[in-house]
Amino acid sequence: MGNPFDDETGTFHVLVNQEGQHCLWPAFAETPDGWQAVLSAVGRAEALEHIERNWTDLRPRSLAQAS
Repeated sequence: MGNPFDDETGTFHVLVNQEGQHCLWPAFAETPDGWQAVLSAVGRAEALEHIERNWTDLRPRSLAQAS
């Protein structure tokens, strides 16, 4: 099996942590502590599009607020 994050036909969640950082996460894997799903059970392309559209400032929220 290859890298599940690269599976073009896989089902994914978009997770966000308290710092506002986003990640692509395979739907079959347990959500890690400190992260919550903001988009669930979608195709890889849709998940990546959501991340690109919604995570425009890549700095952690605490750093962005401090500047």
